[in-house]
Amino acid sequence: MQQITTLDNGLRIVTQNMPGLETVSMGIWNFVGGRDEEENVNGVAHLLEHMAFKGTTSKSALQIAETIENVGGDINAYTSKEITAYYVKLLADDLPYGIDILTDILQNSTFQEDELNRERGVIIQEIGMYLDTPDDMIFDYWQDKAYPNQPMGRSILGKTDIIKNITREQVKDFMSSHYNPKKMIVSAAGKINHSSFVENIKKVCNNLPNGTKNFRIKANYNSGEYREEKKLEQIHLLLGFEGINYHNDDYYSLLIYSSLLGGGMSSRLFQEIREKRGLVYGISSFSSSYTDTGIFGIYCGTGEHQITELIPVLCDQLNSSPTTITEQEIKRGKAQLKASLMMGRESAFRRCESAARQLLVFNRVIEPSEILKKIENVNAESVKKIAQLIVSQPLTISSIGPIKKLETLDKIQDRLK
Repeated sequence: MQQITTLDNGLRIVTQNMPGLETVSMGIWNFVGGRDEEENVNGVAHLLEHMAFKGTTSKSALQIAETIENVGGDINAYTSKEITAYYVKLLADDLPYGIDILTDILQNSTFQEDELNRERGVIIQEIGMYLDTPDDMIFDYWQDKAYPNQPMGRSILGKTDIIKNITREQVKDFMSSHYNPKKMIVSAAGKINHSSFVENIKKVCNNLPNGTKNFRIKANYNSGEYREEKKLEQIHLLLGFEGINYHNDDYYSLLIYSSLLGGGMSSRLFQEIREKRGLVYGISSFSSSYTDTGIFGIYCGTGEHQITELIPVLCDQLNSSPTTITEQEIKRGKAQLKASLMMGRESAFRRCESAARQLLVFNRVIEPSEILKKIENVNAESVKKIAQLIVSQPLTISSIGPIKKLETLDKIQDRLK
């Protein structure tokens, strides 16, 4: 059972004690991400996440790393479209080190110019590595076409020419204007005492950024196509539609549809396209949700000559799936979702992260029993309804590789009518 305390500055603290554990995961989740950037500083949210570990008024970058690693802990961070998180995993007795480091980097980071110069170079190398990985880049290209000329469609990493020119002041300004205790969650799970944890956070969280800027604009989905002829062994292909947001009543119905369509070795796409026809090594569908939009997509890699057979078969599966869903498939999809939920609860970090994200998105922590009930309430009709809605949406496609034989977007869209 979680315990939640809200401090006078609006900062919310949530803990979940897990008997039997000797470790604790703790982090600070900020409701700020890539879609909160203006175009001229695209990538600054991710750059800020990197720079937070590069020194404070009392610690160098090496001291930050050594403080955690000297006790066998792990420290890391990530930036997504809507959230930036900083977290540690430690033995429970070493939690004070984690509290000290995470609160220090969010309140006293110095963003020294020499560190910023080095980190720009690191991120430019990261961008280069990403560009050399088509099965990663294809997702960025897809989002750029699905959400053109808006923050939702831009890369989290940013572009090299922009990263080169982001200044120290712009990094500092992004933190000071967007980070705010009311949009932060301090979350911990494992061997944890709520009251003492709250008191320790209170003592040190007295200088958090208090930004009031709200740049986030509503996502506006558009159909589009990205094609890149490139000398590769395979065509990397992503077909996608606008999905649904976190708050949609059909959220779990869509997850189950994704599961039965392309969620594993027993799924329709895997059985028909790989096992029966041998057109791919792997094929999968996915559903990703955000606060005001979502993505439903299918990704696969296939050969230059197999693409002419794959597209008609894939479209036939999409066309037929809403009207041919079986109770056995619904039952299997429910079982997979329930198992994933309950297995995730055995991880302190997963529970820590889940509680923080739920507080940011829903303003409450959702009990597992409530989620299990919502999954159980999914039925064939609700899955058919959301499947029909998704497949009727305008299609967006991205492809990289030997794509001369790949049909155009319009032709593939016509197959789905």
